[in-house]
Amino acid sequence: MVAVHLLLAGVLFAAAPVKAERLIWAFGDSLTAGYGLPPAQGFPTRLEGALRRTMPDVTVRNGGVAGDTSAQGRARLAWGLRGLKRKPDLVIVELGANDMLRGLSPAATERNLDLILTELKRRQIRVLLVGMRAAPNLGSDYRRAFEAMYPRLARKHGVPLYPFFLDGVAGNQALFQADGRHPNARGVDIIVRRIVPAVRLALPDRRTPAARG
Repeated sequence: MVAVHLLLAGVLFAAAPVKAERLIWAFGDSLTAGYGLPPAQGFPTRLEGALRRTMPDVTVRNGGVAGDTSAQGRARLAWGLRGLKRKPDLVIVELGANDMLRGLSPAATERNLDLILTELKRRQIRVLLVGMRAAPNLGSDYRRAFEAMYPRLARKHGVPLYPFFLDGVAGNQALFQADGRHPNARGVDIIVRRIVPAVRLALPDRRTPAARG
C-alpha cells in the first residue's frame, strides 16, 4: 500500500506544471557583451541580478559580440536564436554604435535594424529596442539622421524604445575604462539601474501568453 501511495505521489508530482524561466537575450555589440570586464561585472550578469530581486525566474543570456555592426548582427541573428535552444521571452536589441563610430550610412544601419526587428516580429518575440547617440565630431546632419532612426523604427514595429544605452554614463570619464568608450563596472551598474524599469515593462507578464514584439 505504501508503494502505491508513493507511486501516485510521483505521478501527481510529475504532472504538476513547472514554470519555465523567463529568458532575455541581450543582443548587441561590445556594450552588451561587457567588453574589458569580467563576466560578473558585464551588462547581462548585472541586469540579471537586478531583475531577480523582484523576478527570480528571469535569466539573461549574453548575445553581445564586440565590434559588431548592425549588418553583422543581422547576419548572426538566426543562428544566435537557434543557439538559445528555446524562444526567448524578450530580446534587447542594442546595435548601431559601431556603425556610427565607423561613419557608416545611417540609412544602411536603419535597413539592417529594420530587418532584425522584422524577423523578431515574424517569430513573435518581444523586443526592447535600445538607441545610441552620435559622436559630436560627425556633424549635426549625421547626428540628426542617426538618432532619428531609433524612434522611427520603434514606431514602425510597435516596440518600446530605451532611447540611449549610455544614459547617465556618457560624458563622465570616471565611469569609463581607459579606452574612453566602454563603461567600467560602476558605469555598467548605472546603465542597469536606469534600464531595468524599461526591461520589466517590456517583459511579458507570467499570466499572459507570449505576444508579438
